[in-house]
Order: sequence, then structure tokens, then C-alpha cells
Amino acid sequence: MHTFGMNLLSAVLLAVLLVKAAPHPAYSRDSTRQAKAIGRALNVDSYHPKATYKTYGEGKEVNSFVLGDLETSTVSFVASELGLDSSTILYSSGRTTDNGMSYAYANQYHDGVPLANAVANVAFKNGKAVAFGSSFVDTSNIAPSQPSIDLDSSVISKVEDAFAATYSGVNSLEYLVQSDGSIALTHVVQVRNATTNEGYEAFVDAHTGDILALTDFLAEATYTVLPITKQNVLEGEETLVDPEDLESSPLGWVQNDETAGNNVVAYKGTPTNTTVESSADTFDYPYDIAVDPTEGSNIDAARTNAFYIINKVHDFTYKYGWNESAYNLQLDNFGNEGAGGDRVQMSVQDSSGFNNANFQTLPDGQNGTCRMYIFTLTTPNRDGDFQNDIIVHEFTHGLTNRMTGGGTARCLQITESRGLGEGWSDAMAEWTEQTSGTITDFVTGTWVVNNSAGVRHFPYSTDPTVNPLRYSALASLSEVHNIGEVWANILHNVYAPLVGAHGWSATAMEDPSGPEGNIVYLHLFIDALALQPCNPTFVDARDAWIQADVNRYNGANACILWNAFASRGLGMNAANYVDDETVPDGC
Repeated sequence: MHTFGMNLLSAVLLAVLLVKAAPHPAYSRDSTRQAKAIGRALNVDSYHPKATYKTYGEGKEVNSFVLGDLETSTVSFVASELGLDSSTILYSSGRTTDNGMSYAYANQYHDGVPLANAVANVAFKNGKAVAFGSSFVDTSNIAPSQPSIDLDSSVISKVEDAFAATYSGVNSLEYLVQSDGSIALTHVVQVRNATTNEGYEAFVDAHTGDILALTDFLAEATYTVLPITKQNVLEGEETLVDPEDLESSPLGWVQNDETAGNNVVAYKGTPTNTTVESSADTFDYPYDIAVDPTEGSNIDAARTNAFYIINKVHDFTYKYGWNESAYNLQLDNFGNEGAGGDRVQMSVQDSSGFNNANFQTLPDGQNGTCRMYIFTLTTPNRDGDFQNDIIVHEFTHGLTNRMTGGGTARCLQITESRGLGEGWSDAMAEWTEQTSGTITDFVTGTWVVNNSAGVRHFPYSTDPTVNPLRYSALASLSEVHNIGEVWANILHNVYAPLVGAHGWSATAMEDPSGPEGNIVYLHLFIDALALQPCNPTFVDARDAWIQADVNRYNGANACILWNAFASRGLGMNAANYVDDETVPDGC
């Protein structure tokens, strides 16, 4: 479950937690496995083969590269690198960008059936391979490819009962690599629970009927709104005129004069319960902090603000590369590749919980769902829909889950990878709220919890006396938000020197072409997601940033990046949660 997360412990207890963190009750920590208790007392231990990941700097010559035929080039390269026959590789998706980059994804393949958790990704630049990740396995111990058990109503009922969820109608036949090296044939069945907001893929052995593994998809005109650069409602709403970016959203944001459009529908209760314009082309619903979130016009205000924030993040991330071919979230893809039909469903003041938020990212072509909750820690209560950093945090789960692994939403599943996801989400929220070239420490979630310390253990800071988190802290952390704090703080330490070296652009959300540091940072942030392997580690994610800089800026920022990573223990020789501060010669 990808949630915003909340931590209200004392400073003393926080220090103790960093020394020895208690395991999160729902998950167990392992580099290749993810154990989770779900449904009706069902415990599932999902296995993900460890990926190998290489980056090639200026690129590795690829004799087989075929201009304009990404599928052939990808299959040939993977076969050559792994010594496999091309018939054992299934091209799954890929795209080519306007800066000479191509990104491709593949699955291992046996007798006409793909291996769900044996995947590869390749990035090419100008005909050379620049990154390659693979979790392909030995297939000598593989089950027969014809099911002994059909996917019938009894199997579906078994899954529904075990997960306390309802079959969504989506299924497939795929192999599943298990921790003992055997490979099971499975029926993959997608189920959802509308009450608990959970969504899963269940892998059911097609020969025995046992449930073997799961994929968890949940990541906990004129508008009077809280501008995206402001964190919470205390900083003041403003009336914004035509904030849409028609390059990113050709139809604009609004359809039928309500908080529904191509990118998002913002509602309370059901997707038809939206807010309509207060007057022609105007959504003017100020939020009244003196009363509860459900009183007066506050529900309309919540729907309007959430609608604005999701659209705004959609538009600027589109400009930086999260577009239709990169598996973004839109109802209509305008013929620009990708599946479409998957705009964000934004549920404001959701009744299924309190004091949190979450985002469910399904594979490309299925809606992402964000649920924002009311916070009950004050009187009157406070609405998470007016804590902008929470909304940005949640929507970023959609970005990272879609772009890592090629739109499958399966590639941030192990604990370390899920922790990276939480870190990216905090880092994106921070990016939207750094409003000048003076880099300030960043604290998130302050207003809804009525605490200036926010919901994380430390502010994100370049000062180690303010935030002591380093790569080695991961050795004692098992909860994904705690792990995410380490990565978000590392990225804060990347952002600061990039802005220090290149300056800061006030128009970075509208114009991604400039040389300023905040623009460079967001390009590398998003480019790296497509480069990294399925279920990346911190080291993999770091390497993807370094390679992204080579691809886009010819390595101009290499020393800035290496020095920043090394300052928090993620130097060249960092491994197994042991700090290293080594940087390349010349840095």
C-alpha cells in the first residue's frame, strides 16, 4: 500500500528508531521477496528475482540496432547480452523520444507464455545501448505450459474469498519464478476491494490451484485554489485564470462545466458527484478553515483544489517526458501511443479512512485512483485536499509506478523499491514548493497534523546536523516511508548543488528547455525512471541518475551528482547498506 504516511513520535524515539527500526507489521524486508498479510488471514510471500543492472556511459555499440525497429533491436540485444535464443524473449513495450533516446521492455518467454517476474529493460541512444537491466532466470525447472486447472468460476471465487475482493474481469496466463528456482504456470487474476481501496493481481498456480504471489497496486477556466507552489491553505488561496497548458492538455482541463476532464475527475463519494462551475468558466469556492471540511462550500473547494493540482502536475510532468507513450494517465491519448482510458479518479474527503492519503496505480489503460482523507487531529478537522504536498506526493506514485518497468505497475514491489517510491513522491512535492534559488529545508504535511515538524522524522536538508540520514540507515529500516526519507533527503542534496551551479527558473513548470538547475533536476528525475531496472535498489537508482545526465547533458553534471550522492554515503563503492564517499577521479 502506497500511502502518504504519518509519524508523530518524539525526537528521542525517532533517534532510537534510526538505530534499530521495528519491522512494519504488514511487510517483511528482503532484497528479492515481499511478504504481506492480506484479505482473510492470507499470507503471501511474493518473490522477485534480483535484477542485474549496467549503465554504459557514452554507450555500447550494438551491431544489431535497426533504425526504426525498436522491437527487433531490443530482442536481439537482450539475446546477445544473455546468450539466449531470441525466441525466448518477448518484447512488451517501448518508445522513442525526440532527443534520440529509445526505451524498451521485454519479458522472458517460454512456449508461448511470458514470465511475469523475469523482465528486462534496455535504453538506446543514437543506436548505442546506454543502460540494461535484467532479471531473467534459468528455465530448466519450469512447469508445463498447458494449465491443468482452467480459470473458471471456482478459481475466481477462491481468489475473491482469499483477498476479500471482487474480480475486475482482467486476467492472463503467465509463468512465475519462485524463490527455489522453480517456475510455476499461473492464472493472473486482478481483484479490487472498493471498501478498503485495495487492488491486487493474484498469481494462482494453474496446476495446483494454490495462490503463489501478488502484485499490490495501491500506493497509500478560473479557479479559486491554493497555487501549487504553496503548501497549505494558511498560505492563502488565489484566483487563477486559465492555468491549463494546452500543449500538455489539448482539450483543456474541464469537460461539461464540472471538475472532470481528460486528465482527472475530482469527486466525493462517486465519480458522478463532482463540482460544477459557480458561474460561467469559473470555479470560485473559497475554503473556510473555521468550519469542518464537510460544511458550507468546503466540499466544492476541496474538489476544485484537488482537480487543479492533479491537472497541474499532469501538465508539467508531460513536458518533462511523462506523456502518452510513457504510460501517463489520460482518458484520451489523442493517437499518441499508450493505452488511454485511464484518467485519475480523485476521491476527495474519502470516507474509507482518516489522517492519510493513498494512490492506486494499475497498469497502463486502467484508471489510477487517489484517495484523500480528512485529518481528525484538530478542531475543526482539516482537509488533506488543502495540503498540496500530499496531493503531489500521491500523484507522483502514478508517475514512478508507470515509468519504472514500462507501464506494468509491477516494478516497485520489493521493500527497498517501494521505499524509493515514497522518496520520489516527497522529492517531487518539494520540487513544486522550492520557490527561489535559495534552497530551504523542506518539511511536509505540517498543516493537517498541526505540527511544524510535519510527518517525517527530519526536515530534508543539506545540513547533516539537521538531517543525519545516510545510505547506511537502510540497514536498520524496514518501513517504506522511513526508507523513503533516506532517498528524499539524498535527492534534496542533489537538487541544492544543481541549483547552486546553474541557477533557478521561475518558469520551470511551463518551459523545460532552460539550463537552470531546477529544470536539469526534474529532467534527470524523470529520465532516470525509464532507465532503471524493475525493482531497483538505491544503487540502481543512483546509477540511473548518472546515466540520465550522460544521455541528456553529456555528463556535464557528473561531479555535482557524484559529490551529492557520496555526501550521504552513496558513493561509487556503496553496497549492502555500507556507506562510501568515493567519487570519480577529477571530482
